[in-house]
Amino acid sequence: MSELSSSYAIIEKRARRRKIAGRTFTYLFLAFWAIMVLFPFYWMILTSLKSTSAYNSEFVPKFFTLAPTLENYGEAFSAVPLARYFLNTLIFTLATTALMLVVIVLAAYAFARLDFKGKNLVFTLFLALMMIPGELVIITNYVTITNWGLRNTFTGLILPSITSVFYIYLLKENFAQVPEDLYKAARVDGCTDLGFLLKVMVPICRPTIVTVIILKVIECWNSYVWPRLITTDQNYFLVSGGIQQIRESGFGRDNVPAMMAAVVVISLPLIALFLVFRKKIMAGVSRGGTKG
Repeated sequence: MSELSSSYAIIEKRARRRKIAGRTFTYLFLAFWAIMVLFPFYWMILTSLKSTSAYNSEFVPKFFTLAPTLENYGEAFSAVPLARYFLNTLIFTLATTALMLVVIVLAAYAFARLDFKGKNLVFTLFLALMMIPGELVIITNYVTITNWGLRNTFTGLILPSITSVFYIYLLKENFAQVPEDLYKAARVDGCTDLGFLLKVMVPICRPTIVTVIILKVIECWNSYVWPRLITTDQNYFLVSGGIQQIRESGFGRDNVPAMMAAVVVISLPLIALFLVFRKKIMAGVSRGGTKG
């Protein structure tokens, strides 16, 4: 009996060691990739805190600085109208997100709850639009906006971005999870479709809607190709265009720390947004993709 107990103890000890070894390897692997992912951000912030003379004098890059400075941030705002670019990006982001939210909520509700002829065919065609390369859409939008005389306007920037097939699909799947009995009970009580949408569907599906809003804000803030294509007037440049202007100018090539300072300033709002709402983003995406 004692030999059996000792055998069980040995087996249990070996299993515990294998478990500890596996967990240690997993943590080391995750730590390695975390460092790989975070290192560019660290290098960006470190460079922005170095003086121009200190940066240019480094024949071998240093991974720390003993004399950090914030002068580069002031130079970044004075070299180009970075504050103006921030305001333009804020207007573009808020207006685009608000208009898109109205469009996708109504479209998703129609596909999820309303019965009309050809609904499945129309939704299939909507999903098929996701297969079209983005370059073809950009060309079509560019020709349309140019013919309408909307270049170098906020309207021209915003209009092509106020809908998204993917977000409609995501929200439609989430709306479809709401029990049909709630809809029938609301209709019996005399509630209209719009009232049911605003009073029942939107509150229930709030996590997914919040996720869509956050993802759209990030998408608008990082938008580069379309704003650069449709705007040539600096009064309508977004922060992405501003960074490109800094890079292309002599200022960006001669003063890399100041350019990195501008990149840090532009990146911080999105990083803070993601850190604050990361749980809502994950919860909303998982909820939207799970039935039951």
